[in-house]
Amino acid sequence: MSIFGKILSAIGLGSGSAAGSGSAAVPAGGGGGGAAMAQVDVEKVVSDLAAQKKEKLDWRKSIVDLMKVLDLDSSLKNRQELAKELGYTGDMNDSAKMNIWLHKQVMTKLAENGGKVPDSLKA
Repeated sequence: MSIFGKILSAIGLGSGSAAGSGSAAVPAGGGGGGAAMAQVDVEKVVSDLAAQKKEKLDWRKSIVDLMKVLDLDSSLKNRQELAKELGYTGDMNDSAKMNIWLHKQVMTKLAENGGKVPDSLKA
C-alpha cells in the first residue's frame, strides 16, 4: 500500500488504494445524494488521535507530526517517498520546503478523497 494510502486508511477514508487521483476513496453505496453522503471530518479524527498521544504534536502544521499521530513512519526516506507519490518536483534534500509542500498537498488530497478539511489546512 502506498504511503498516502496508509494515511487515507488511518483517517478512515476508503480502502487506502487511492494514491494520486481524487476519486477512488469517495464512500460507495449511496449513489443518490452526493452532497448528502457523510464526509470524514479529518480535523476531528486527527485531533482525537492526537489527544491520545503522550507528546504534543502540531499536526496542523507539520507533516512529521501528522504522520506520528497516524502511527506512520515519519522518517525522511518515507516523506521523500510520499513526495514522489504526490508529484513533488522540488529538491528532495531541502526537507523544510518539501515538508511544507507535503503537508498542504496531503490535506488537499484528503479533501479530494472525501475528507472534510478546513480551508486553512489546504494549499
